[in-house]
Amino acid sequence: MTEVILHIYDVTNSGSDKTNNTIVQINKIFKDGIGLGGIFHSAVQIYGDEEWSFGFCEQGTGVFSCPAGKNPMYTYRESIVLGKTNYSIFKVNQILRELTREWPGHSYDLLSKNCNHFCDEFCERLGVPKLPGWVNRFAHAGDAAVEIAGTTALKFRQAKTEIVSASKVAYRFLMGVASNNSVSPESPGNSTRGSPRFQATWFKNLVSTQPKPSSSSDLENREENTTRQHQWEDAEAPLRQNSQHDMI
Repeated sequence: MTEVILHIYDVTNSGSDKTNNTIVQINKIFKDGIGLGGIFHSAVQIYGDEEWSFGFCEQGTGVFSCPAGKNPMYTYRESIVLGKTNYSIFKVNQILRELTREWPGHSYDLLSKNCNHFCDEFCERLGVPKLPGWVNRFAHAGDAAVEIAGTTALKFRQAKTEIVSASKVAYRFLMGVASNNSVSPESPGNSTRGSPRFQATWFKNLVSTQPKPSSSSDLENREENTTRQHQWEDAEAPLRQNSQHDMI
């Protein structure tokens, strides 16, 4: 059985001493101080003095090796023995060849596919525990935040689309009901039902479902209309004998 060793570095390759020092201080506070995590690079050592990791490149594989604990791009922090594997060196080489094909350099992503994700995958295939949670916690948190934000925006767009669609359906339904209840102006005795004034009154009645209390003026108008109706009923027989011209 062979030990699988994880090497961890502070990420200090920004090109700015001020930024690099800030990252080191962040790692000290969040990792050494409260044990939450930090900004780290990791690599896996097995069989020999080389460590294996993953990084960005425009062409070819992103999998690379360097002397264990001596990556010149970062500041070495510590090493952790993750466990032991039963795999032979031949099998480990086979796994590395597979990872070389599956992890091209252009697929590198700081939050979702970085060196720590590669080491997780490598350790899983070797049959040993994955990296401690604090090593890649910041990347996981950032990736989750991006995913939540994207999901929220998608749900908002879907809800907006559904609201607009429902509004259109409701509008077409109301217009269809109004059309069915209105009669064309050519129909005798129903000229007012097809008019815009009638449709406006119909929509007003649809929205206002509660009857309004009658005012004193409304009662007076009703009494006057009733009186006129009786007068017309008394004269109804003579009017029927006259022509339409006489009625006008």
